[in-house]
Amino acid sequence: MTSHFDDRETRAPEFRESETFDALRALLERSLKRLPALDSWLGHPDPASLTGRAALAALPVLRKPDLMEMQAGNPPFGGLADPEALRGNRVFLSPGPVWEPQGLGADPWSAARALFAAGFRAGDIIHNSLAYHMTPGGFILDEGARALGCLVFPAGAGNTEAQVDAAARLKPTGYTGTPDYLKIILEKADELGRDLTSIKRALVSGGALFPSLRQAYADRGVAVLQCYATADLGVIAYESAGADGAPHPGMIVNEDMIVEIVRPGTNQPVPDGEVGELVVTTLNPAYPLVRFGTGDLSAILPGASPCGRTGPRIQGWMGRADQRTKVKGMFVDPKQVSEVLKAHPGIARARLVVSRSGDADVMRLIVEPTPGAALEPAPIEATLSAVLKLRGTVEIAAPGSLPNDGKVIADERDYSA
Repeated sequence: MTSHFDDRETRAPEFRESETFDALRALLERSLKRLPALDSWLGHPDPASLTGRAALAALPVLRKPDLMEMQAGNPPFGGLADPEALRGNRVFLSPGPVWEPQGLGADPWSAARALFAAGFRAGDIIHNSLAYHMTPGGFILDEGARALGCLVFPAGAGNTEAQVDAAARLKPTGYTGTPDYLKIILEKADELGRDLTSIKRALVSGGALFPSLRQAYADRGVAVLQCYATADLGVIAYESAGADGAPHPGMIVNEDMIVEIVRPGTNQPVPDGEVGELVVTTLNPAYPLVRFGTGDLSAILPGASPCGRTGPRIQGWMGRADQRTKVKGMFVDPKQVSEVLKAHPGIARARLVVSRSGDADVMRLIVEPTPGAALEPAPIEATLSAVLKLRGTVEIAAPGSLPNDGKVIADERDYSA
């Protein structure tokens, strides 16, 4: 898997940087006139002044709460989506809530490069188990795969037995979806006596691909790489592999993306190698997000990838800069935990603990009762499931047993195992 999607991937780094900032200036020259909200948020910059990263770093970082506030005041997109991109197109709603428009043309989320790096080629049949409902997850890889020339089965999420039956009949060569759901499908196929050995490769996203899980897939003859993507930006970075299928270190930043690492809670970039919040500027004319703070932690890796792609590399996903975290491919926000508490006045304090059981994410809500309150786990679990759209257990703790540190969500998953 050492060939490249196109010649852009092997450009000299300084040439890529120059071309990318040329494209950013041209994009903003048009977009700032068409999108007054974007112009106002950025402080009415002169596009011609954005000659490099130092000038870009002078602009504010747009974080999720800012975007949500803008969308609430100017629905649905906060004035940040180009009106031309909304004709005959799709719109999505992600947890938050946050609205996202689909970009323009084929492969609007730039997923084809990641699929190519993972070994997918024209003619492959792909079983896509990312959700197609409300959020853009399923469409992100679907559009990229079809642009690459693959045949896509839009399986979506859930209904595992039906997915196994469909895959056994269609015999896909590859899988796309969350890292742990493929294991569920393969184990269900074993249980039902169905043959899914046609699946030889996978590109996964929406959660962490733990080394032990990657090895488990390799033991079954499935080569798995991952990409880092968000609903707002599309595919930001992706893994590549050597001829033996072993992944190279880090993730390569996608073309037409400018990535910065800033000190969490600030607008200021940190030195390369230092862990901080990942901030992305995308050259998407439909939705030109400039210095969008993902809330995810990462770091810039030195040098170029051994695969020959010359784009900058990031360490990959290293946790959250805030307490918002991703569980089974879905973001969970402290505000959602607060909604659970409001529904049960007998809860004084709570902490949502995210951990792993085998190869699956699990959630445990630890709650302290108010004085004199008698709490039962079952109704709280029902509320937790309804609000977060994810299942979790509830544990009743003694009053005063939770640490007084302001933490609402505790991510206790070990990302090195």
